[in-house]
Amino acid sequence: MEYIVSARKYRPMSFDSVVGQSALTTTLKNAVKSGKLAHAYLFCGPRGVGKTTCARIFAKAINCMTPTDEGEACNHCESCDAFNEQRSYNIFELDAASNNSVENIKALMDQTRIPPQVGRYKVFIIDEVHMLSTQAFNAFLKTLEEPPAHVIFILATTEKHKILPTILSRCQIYDFERMTVPNIIDHLKMVAEKEGITYEEDALNVIAEKADGGMRDALSIFDQTASFCQGNITYAKVIEDLNVLDAENYFNIIDLSLQNKVSDVMVLLNNVINKGFDGGHLINGLASHVRNVLMAKDAATLPLLEASQRQTARYQEQAQKCPTKFLYRALKLMNDCDINYRQSSNKRLLVELTLIQVAQITQEDDGVSAGRSPKRLKTLFKKKTDKAQPATAQQVTAVGQPQQRPAQAALPGQSVPQPETTPSSSASTGPSPIATSSPGKIKLGSIGMTFNTIRRGPEKQVYQSEPEVTNKDEDNSFTVEDLQKQWYAMCQRMPQQMAAMSHRMKNMHPVITTFPDVEVVVDNQILLDQMSTIKKRICATLAKELHNGNITLQLRLAKSNEVSKILSRREVFEKLLKENPAVEQLRSVLDLELT
Repeated sequence: MEYIVSARKYRPMSFDSVVGQSALTTTLKNAVKSGKLAHAYLFCGPRGVGKTTCARIFAKAINCMTPTDEGEACNHCESCDAFNEQRSYNIFELDAASNNSVENIKALMDQTRIPPQVGRYKVFIIDEVHMLSTQAFNAFLKTLEEPPAHVIFILATTEKHKILPTILSRCQIYDFERMTVPNIIDHLKMVAEKEGITYEEDALNVIAEKADGGMRDALSIFDQTASFCQGNITYAKVIEDLNVLDAENYFNIIDLSLQNKVSDVMVLLNNVINKGFDGGHLINGLASHVRNVLMAKDAATLPLLEASQRQTARYQEQAQKCPTKFLYRALKLMNDCDINYRQSSNKRLLVELTLIQVAQITQEDDGVSAGRSPKRLKTLFKKKTDKAQPATAQQVTAVGQPQQRPAQAALPGQSVPQPETTPSSSASTGPSPIATSSPGKIKLGSIGMTFNTIRRGPEKQVYQSEPEVTNKDEDNSFTVEDLQKQWYAMCQRMPQQMAAMSHRMKNMHPVITTFPDVEVVVDNQILLDQMSTIKKRICATLAKELHNGNITLQLRLAKSNEVSKILSRREVFEKLLKENPAVEQLRSVLDLELT
């Protein structure tokens, strides 16, 4: 006896036997009962969900001479017998993938002129209609809009977005849904019982998840696993045959992460990789697992789980152990890993770092914890901060104690002197009060400006001594390029409080007047005054970096003809167009726009 695969052997022959499309089949049955039939239908949806099957059942019911009260075909009349025996001349199936030219459509149009010999309608089922060429679509438009009264078109496609809007507007559109995992499991149970095959429900759940919503794929995988298992489909044999990672690994990783057992998680990852599984596959599977655990925490989201009853119970059990914040953070980490996985040059290290961070989410904050934003370093500096607290409290609680001034920030390579106290600090000769454990009171005199400070007037500023050149014995030669390079590097290293000055200094171009004399032209007087205060420090830095202690620095205010206007991006582009008209041609060819 010839063997027939399950996808063909158990193909539905009536609307009631179609799985997972109850709304669509009810609509089609009602159309058959009422006789209100459109001239064109479009069935669209993922692969293997019953589009072509429903088209055949619908075509059979349309031509049935004695349909049932529910709108099903009787399977006893001549039209039904001819359809079941595949000798009906009223139902035509066309594969648009291989018949997509204008000539094929014209041949189809010629067949529509001939009325049916038996039955009332000629039904043309065009599968994969999105494969038709644009010219074929245009040739099909007129006939599709106004076909003969005895003609009905049923179009089927998996990619509705590729069909012309003019075709869509002439059809009744039916969107088929993906099969749910419970629906696929129930249908596989029915097939297994008819075939006399024993099974485990977890094994059928793996097959249903692997099918990704397609019943035809599920039946094909079912046949494959039944052949491998020799009539006894078990969970262990199914994951071995399909090369699927055991879900037990995901449960173990989450349990170990909750206990912060990083080393055990690394051993488990190594075992998974040694079995031939990809690290990215593990991360994706673990992310789906964590998502299911999160859905199992609330009864309202429990229907979102596509799993068997036993698997759902395990998700609920683990959900009771996992804090919600842990699940949120784990999902975020694994999503980031999935985004960066393809670009990473060391993919295993990326997976290991992600799992380490997941395993430390619930760890107490002791230092900078992995998987969290950096916080205060507690353990490392605990003793030092404990010793420093009395001194801090002493400074706060003491009345009339000396107030320190922050030292001026030095340029890179220069030493920063210790902060000096104001002259008034020498008047305090009494013993400092001992700080107690309780927080001291803050006196109003230490906060901002008071009337006493106003009466005293401004205090004298304490200036930092300017550094001198320490390498006067060096006399190396340097070029303008070397000078400008070190100038830019010096501006980059300037402290944050000099950020505005350093930004303006980057636009300056120092030149060598008479070696080793250096001149810098400054745009305005305000900036010139600011730079004059740190002129010696600039000169000392350049002398050190250029290894020439005889450098002299001259700052000069720019003349009116030396000040150039700072151009915007559009002005720079327009200037470039005037100098080289070919740039406009390049812009038009590449269709570029100035942002």
